[in-house]
Amino acid sequence: MDTFAVIGLGRFGYRLATILTEAGAEVIAIDRDREIIEQIRDRVTVAVSLDSTDELALRAQGVDKVDVAVVGIGTAFEASALTTIVLKQIGVPKVIARAATNIRGQILSRIGADGIVNPERESAERWGSRLLAPAIMQQIELAEGHSLAQVPAPAAFFQKTLSQLDIRKKYHVNVVAIRRPISTDEPKKPEVVISVPLPDTVILPKDILLLIGSNESIKE
Repeated sequence: MDTFAVIGLGRFGYRLATILTEAGAEVIAIDRDREIIEQIRDRVTVAVSLDSTDELALRAQGVDKVDVAVVGIGTAFEASALTTIVLKQIGVPKVIARAATNIRGQILSRIGADGIVNPERESAERWGSRLLAPAIMQQIELAEGHSLAQVPAPAAFFQKTLSQLDIRKKYHVNVVAIRRPISTDEPKKPEVVISVPLPDTVILPKDILLLIGSNESIKE
């Protein structure tokens, strides 16, 4: 499982850090406010108060070794931008930055952010699921604990039929449709949708599977 740093522990960052930790991930939680750090200390792997624009301080806490860093700094946009730059400079592979407006999101993307989150539109729970299961392209909650999700077919499925894969029995999810890219001169028809996959339907490279099941089963 990926390791994470969550920088800026406002409502969104605090909740995201605890969600990731509860799912079994290692999380470094960072904020300048020592009181917030004390509140979250027992709920994450490491909690530390520091200046997130200080490269040496980040390296000292091992932030340069994490797989994903989430910059959840809210109102201080300059600090958010500088933190994003420093994280990319020290080699963090994936940096997700919070942006309150589209303009700020565009700026953060241009200076290196790999993804933008707007907490006004997207919850910490949704981002937690996305970060813990990056292969899931899109997920729609159907009922508590159950979702419809789009997942790229893994290489191990290629050239095998649904009957051979026995996905329902092995993974406890149902394949309800398959999106399949096609080569065509018509730009409006870049794919076909197999809306009723049959047992003898063969999974091909680049297929996207539409799955229904519990959130835990889909992540697996």
